[in-house]
Amino acid sequence: MVRIIPMASSIKPSLSSLRFSGIPRFGVPLSSPNSYRRFTLLHLASVVPQMQSFGLRNSKLFKEDRCRRPVRAAGNTTQASSATTQENVLEWVKKDKRRMLHVVYRVGDLDRTIKFYTECLGMKLLRKRDIPEERYTNAFLGYGPEDSHFVIELTYNYGVDKYDIGSGFGHFGIAVEDVAKTVELIKAKGGKVTREPGPVKGGKTVIAFIEDPDGYKFELLERGPTPEPLCQVMLRVGDLDRAIEFYEKAFGMELLRKRDNPEYKYTIAMMGYGPEDKSVVMEFTYNYGVTEYDKGNAYAQIAIGTDDVYRTAEAIKQCGGKITREPGPLPGINTKITACLDPDGWKTVFVDNIDFLKELE
Repeated sequence: MVRIIPMASSIKPSLSSLRFSGIPRFGVPLSSPNSYRRFTLLHLASVVPQMQSFGLRNSKLFKEDRCRRPVRAAGNTTQASSATTQENVLEWVKKDKRRMLHVVYRVGDLDRTIKFYTECLGMKLLRKRDIPEERYTNAFLGYGPEDSHFVIELTYNYGVDKYDIGSGFGHFGIAVEDVAKTVELIKAKGGKVTREPGPVKGGKTVIAFIEDPDGYKFELLERGPTPEPLCQVMLRVGDLDRAIEFYEKAFGMELLRKRDNPEYKYTIAMMGYGPEDKSVVMEFTYNYGVTEYDKGNAYAQIAIGTDDVYRTAEAIKQCGGKITREPGPLPGINTKITACLDPDGWKTVFVDNIDFLKELE
């Protein structure tokens, strides 16, 4: 793996990140086993990502025929058993109790970002923790408790005040009842508005775009009261049909809608575990002719709850996904997880539902 040269000397990986591989790849000695108990699953993205984990190169790791069931040969009971197992796992994915838990990304000034999100976007600071031994601090913000809402996990690495967001990350979406009033508040607080309130192109929904202090874009969508105001994560992909197939079969998401905009040369697909007006969704965007994006080192990952990380990993493998952390409990805290990359190199961590609730306690 390759360090990000401009900041490698100033950032130390988190202990939980090192536990994924089982060895201290960065030459940082691991602490004693007892110290593991101080850390929880949600530290997973505290270290700056390794650029070799992303990019078009990873798409080659995906099979040409994703989720293809093997052909059963007459009399070949082993092959038939394998096919049956594969079918069972992929069917189980559709029934698994999955929920998007949080999104993780890095910021250059934690207090500044917390102030902006709470005062301008109306979020609540749910919890904050400092890990001086590993030189980072986390903060969790959102519109409701973590056991029932999608939230943001911010990571501040000591001494790092700037990150590269890249061209692959798009924006987060927040549903508000009055976009114009929200924009005025943001302006009054010194926030940056990059798109004034108005109907979306080709539609009636009133939207606006703003940027937070680190340059992350937020789309404000005018919508009635909703149980999940933090409602979208938009990422760009190089092959939309490939992404839809992978997230449907390996992740068990539903394709909620798909819209092509030939005038502006892009197509979007909304996917998730519930309707757009009541739950958070992934918005995948394909720009005509663009097959690869620079992912930078700012955005980290999405976390999703599951009833069984082992079967989840098996389904991902059967659909040609790359497992970056084999399923199993984290040392010391026993939270079971597995991590993977999608066909475009975007990272997701699956977390055992019961273990996640225990950690929140």
